Formats: sequence, C-alpha cells, structure tokens
Amino acid sequence: MSDPSRSRWRRPIGAWPAVALTVAVLVAANLVLHRWSGLLSLLTAVVVSALLLGVLRWAGGSWADAGLAPGTLARGARWALALIGLVGLVYLAGALLPATRALFEDQRYEGMNGGELMLRVLVFVPVGTVLVEEIAFRGVLYGLVCRARGPAWATAVSSLLFGLWHVLPSLHLATAKPAVTAVFGDVALGAALAVASAVLFTAAAGVLFCELRRRSGSLLAPMGLHWAVNALGYLVGFLLR
Repeated sequence: MSDPSRSRWRRPIGAWPAVALTVAVLVAANLVLHRWSGLLSLLTAVVVSALLLGVLRWAGGSWADAGLAPGTLARGARWALALIGLVGLVYLAGALLPATRALFEDQRYEGMNGGELMLRVLVFVPVGTVLVEEIAFRGVLYGLVCRARGPAWATAVSSLLFGLWHVLPSLHLATAKPAVTAVFGDVALGAALAVASAVLFTAAAGVLFCELRRRSGSLLAPMGLHWAVNALGYLVGFLLR
C-alpha cells in the first residue's frame, strides 16, 4: 500500500506556490548573506542555488525553464563572451576619461591587496553573487512565472524582486563611493535616496538580464554580463586607487 504523505510530496506544486516558496528562501538567504562572509557565504550561495533549482523541479520545471538546457549552453557561452568583451571596452574607456574616472572610486578598495582582489573576482563574484542571483532571478523565478503568465510577467516579477534584493547591500553605498556621496550627501535622507536609486537601477538591470536570458535562451548570457559588470568593476576600481 502506498503512503499518502509520500505521494503528496511527489505531486508537483503550482507555479505561484513555488514562487512564494522561492521568495521565502531568498528573504532568508539575503539576511544570511548580508551577515556572513568568506567561506560561509560561498557555501550558502551554493546551497541556496541547489535548493531553488529543487523548488523549480518540484513545480514540474525543467533545465530549459531555468535557462540551463544542454542544447542552449554553447549559444549562451558565445553571448557571455561577447558581453564580457563589451563591458571590458566600456570600462577601459571610462577609466581613461577624466570625466568618468571618479565613478570607479570606492573606499572599500583601500587596504585590499592583489590576492584579495583575485579571490573576489574569480571566486566570490562568480559563486557568491552571480551564481545564486542568476539562478534565483533569471533562472527559477523567471522560469516559474514564465510558465504561468509568459515572459512579460516573468521579467516584471523577477526584476522587481531583484531590485529589492539589493536593499541591504546598498545601505552604506552613499558613504562608500565618493561619486554617490557627492550626489546624495552623507545624511540619512541621502542614504535613503541612494538605496532607492540602487533598487531602481538594479531592477532596470534585471530587465536587461531577463531580456538577454529570453533572447539567448540560456542563463549563461546574463551570467556573463553580471560577472563582467561586477568583477571588472572591482578590477578597474582597484587599479585606479
């Protein structure tokens, strides 16, 4: 005789309950990742990524819904490499022009050495940031909502939540980057406006990432752009200290 409780767990859940479960996991993960650093943050990112893919699977989703279908990976890799090269050229131009060089200044680079930079660029950005965020927002959330309501809704929901994901990391943005401080000041209202601006900016970036995911058919395309924006930004900021 079959066990009714086991059969219930094997039955796929609906897309919207899966979205709600995904959001709950991300809220907890955001709080944890904001407090933890180093190896613990990397382990958390990997565990959360696997857990979210499990939620997608429980909802009846596939690798294609996550943007990770084997047949799309080569195309996605080509998109990723092209985007990395484009970001590199833009950052190089920005670093060479006096009018935009100040945008790369960041007090968080003070005291950082070359080894720490490489660890951040090659480990913490791709695993602790890109992996978990792309699987969560352009992979699982996008895939779940797209199955239920189509790509427009998937882009809107994913991008809004991606913007809100950046509230905690943006709390000290107004004091860490001189260019931001010059615009918003270092008072409480300026800090709040800096956070709101960061949320809006990252939500808009989320729309671009979703469109890359849709057009390429692969999660590797937004992953490549995401890594390039963050990692090459660290590299240029470090070199311009």
